[in-house]
Amino acid sequence: MLMHMVERRRQSDRHLDILAGVLDEVDYGLLLLNPQLELLHMNHAAESELDENHPLLMHQQHLFARDPRDATPLREALQDAASRGLRRMVVVGAARGGVRLSVVPLRAGQGQTGAVLVVLARRQMVSALAAQAFARAYQLSRCEEQVLLALCQGQTPQEIAEQHGVKIATVRTQVASVRSKTGVASIRDLVQQVACLPPLVGSLRQCSPHREGPRLAA
Repeated sequence: MLMHMVERRRQSDRHLDILAGVLDEVDYGLLLLNPQLELLHMNHAAESELDENHPLLMHQQHLFARDPRDATPLREALQDAASRGLRRMVVVGAARGGVRLSVVPLRAGQGQTGAVLVVLARRQMVSALAAQAFARAYQLSRCEEQVLLALCQGQTPQEIAEQHGVKIATVRTQVASVRSKTGVASIRDLVQQVACLPPLVGSLRQCSPHREGPRLAA
């Protein structure tokens, strides 16, 4: 019996390690909380997001809002997910533009909530890493890659030209070359293709000083 329990424990630990690895490969900030709303795991994207300028913070394995005005909506959303299985979207830090997050209950079976997943909205639609991967896939030049990233960040060809100190005709030529190599009909379609790429996460990671809880706890 004891050996059976030990083996089950080992299998559970392996599953948790695999889950942690999966969460770390997603380029949305993810925080996994247990039903008591204590931190089980914070992925690498969340570590990067939760800096001193973010309206959320982790303290003693619990998630808090920096602004007291956000405390009640956040607490109610977390509690509703844990106790009632309700999904919520919350906006925190409205005074500084607002950060949106989704609070999702994860079922453990028989209608019980096994964990709560907090998903942070990305600060930008397209990451530099995604644009770089797209550029390499279509063999874009370095200048074309820079133009692609600028377009994905919402800049106009005129703004790109001014930023890089080149003529607008140069930027238009690079845009035309990118469209030709990728086979897209418009800048809008180009940006949409990059935005819809599978999530890519950088391979160089360091443990964040914001993490206070365990990587993953059973």
